[in-house]
Amino acid sequence: MPIIILIAALIALRYFEVWKFAQLSWWWIVALMVVAFIWFEYIERMLGLDKKSKHDLSVERQRKERLEKTFGKGKGK
Repeated sequence: MPIIILIAALIALRYFEVWKFAQLSWWWIVALMVVAFIWFEYIERMLGLDKKSKHDLSVERQRKERLEKTFGKGKGK
């Protein structure tokens, strides 16, 4: 996510010609976009980072099912 924020900031600074960013080549920004694309489409999948949130949700669901099974649902005073 920080790389996306960096890309957006660089685009804005380059577009509005702020300070030294006025001379920054658009190719640097495009290169960062390519790096971000490769990261989110390939590297993140290879490292399994995209499945972490799915795993956390699965663990939470299993915990709730276990509690319902143990203590019963809707039973009580």
